[in-house]
Amino acid sequence: MAKLMPATKKSAKSTKSKVQSAKAAQSKAPSKGASAAKARASAGRKPPAKGASAPKPKAGKAARPSAAKPKTSGKSAGKPAKAGARRAGAPSRPATRGVPAAKAGAPTRGKQQAAKRPGKSKAPVGKKAAPSARLKEAEKLRKAKDAEKARKAKEVDAARKAKEAEKLRKAKEAEKLRKAKEVDAARKAKEAEKLRKAKEVDAARKAKEAEKLRKVKEAEKLRKAKEAEAARKAKEAARLAAQEAARKAREAEKARKEAEREAARKAKEEERARREAEREAARKAKEEERLRLQRERDTYRKQKEAERERLRQQREAQRKAIEGRVAEQSRHANRPGRGSTARVYRPDSIPDQRGTTRAVPAIPPGAERAHGDSQPPGGPDNRRPSPVAVERPPSTPPASIDERFKKIEERLAATPEEFQLNYRESLDMSWIYHDSALEGVVYTFQELKTAIDPSITVVPDSSLQPVCEEIRRHKAAIELVRELGSKPRESITVDVIKRIYLTLHPEEGDLKSVKYRKDIPQHRLYFHEYAAPDKIAAKVRQVVDWLGGSEAKKLKDPIRIAARVHFDLLRVFPYPVDSGKVARLVMNVLLLRAGYPPGIIHATERQRYYEALKGALPTIVTMVTESILNSLQSIEKHLDDQEQRQRAAVAAATNPPPSA
Repeated sequence: MAKLMPATKKSAKSTKSKVQSAKAAQSKAPSKGASAAKARASAGRKPPAKGASAPKPKAGKAARPSAAKPKTSGKSAGKPAKAGARRAGAPSRPATRGVPAAKAGAPTRGKQQAAKRPGKSKAPVGKKAAPSARLKEAEKLRKAKDAEKARKAKEVDAARKAKEAEKLRKAKEAEKLRKAKEVDAARKAKEAEKLRKAKEVDAARKAKEAEKLRKVKEAEKLRKAKEAEAARKAKEAARLAAQEAARKAREAEKARKEAEREAARKAKEEERARREAEREAARKAKEEERLRLQRERDTYRKQKEAERERLRQQREAQRKAIEGRVAEQSRHANRPGRGSTARVYRPDSIPDQRGTTRAVPAIPPGAERAHGDSQPPGGPDNRRPSPVAVERPPSTPPASIDERFKKIEERLAATPEEFQLNYRESLDMSWIYHDSALEGVVYTFQELKTAIDPSITVVPDSSLQPVCEEIRRHKAAIELVRELGSKPRESITVDVIKRIYLTLHPEEGDLKSVKYRKDIPQHRLYFHEYAAPDKIAAKVRQVVDWLGGSEAKKLKDPIRIAARVHFDLLRVFPYPVDSGKVARLVMNVLLLRAGYPPGIIHATERQRYYEALKGALPTIVTMVTESILNSLQSIEKHLDDQEQRQRAAVAAATNPPPSA
């Protein structure tokens, strides 16, 4: 930028000098132009003297004047010359580039004036005046060329000035940019200096802190060294004291061993005699255990046969009672004078009162709806039917449990999604509540709702956290049961039982590290006999082998098989806690695989359940059957209510009440 300044000043000075010279030339140009114009005018008015010879211009070309061209530039130099020419009598027509000169013999203004003057001599003026007109035309053409040349020179000068002005503007802008850069550089230098000072202050502060920390560490190191020295001295004193005590102890031990050797010799003799007695007692106990097991097997076989005989007799008695009632009702309906309006009550029309009174054995299949849904015999046109008319068509056998459950699932799938979610949530809460209540643990509705709700990830009350964790683990075990129930081809093994237990108690490790119980617990609820700890593994394996054996396949009754597995597992009681939950969950896996709903034993049946565990397997089977039937009846009632509400809503939508 600094280098451009001198050149710019020089160009400005040269431009100024050229402008001044042009003004001086313009001031001198009018006088020279005027004198030249006067000379040309006088030459045109006065003919040359006689005898003088004038040069004859060529035809078609104007004679060029001998006068020198004025050295002027621009329009200002051409204007005074034109004014002088007009004053000198030059023609007023503007001169144009390319206009041809006057031809020889053409009439001129001087010739016309000579013709008008009277009394003058009629000399041949036309020939003399012709060169003067051509000179004027040539002068005019020259002036036009000079004006054009001056115009072009002016344009060139204006362009040069514009370039110089643009160059000067750019130089100013560059100077301005340079100054702005210098200001920005100064500002950045100040900021850098400020940042450097701040860094120096921060470094000094950090150095002080490091020095302070170093001193603290040195003090701590010195303190630890003192403590280590004190500990070393104390250790040395303790070592010396221990050496002295050890010496005394060795002496005492030596004396004690001498006494022990004598006592051991005597004890060895006594131990030999005791072992002989124990072996004899063990042999007798083994024989008694064998006899006891034999008696238990015989007792179980006899109980099983007695239960079968009792059930057969019960079914036979019920069949005979139903046949008797049917025959009595038929005779009553066919008596003379009675129409077809006799009312026949069905056994299923009596309300179920199992929750309030002592439960009775369920009605065997085939007798539940012995009277059927058919109408009473007879009709309005047959008031006295014949014996043939009272014959009833064969009644439709009642639907089995798996068929009822399948139909319930179909009806449930047709309900709204909200109803399905509420049903599954209520089922899980009921399952967890009753299953835990049988173990003596009762949860509140708030605890169950907080743990089951999937939208609650963090328990708001910290006191509920352990309870919610137990409930969530129980729900996870239920989900595992549903998953295992959907795989009927996967056999039930010991690892499956361990997996269910580990879901309830994940802190026990994995399948390889989980342990059976090591002692016989004094349970406050279960009072039946438990398996010895060293026989648990074999007993559990025995239950699993029975489930996969031929005897279980011959039963062909899923409820009896599931109840038997549950009963046998609880008689083993493999785990220190929650063995009852594990046994009931395994039972429900078998029920779900058979297409049955889960058997949830009600908490109000707890005492009856405990009594049955002492050896009454048929009672367990009956309780499981009743729990399944109760659950089917409950969900059917809910589905009926839901369908009734849907029908009412559809009816209200199709038939709105009339407006007032």
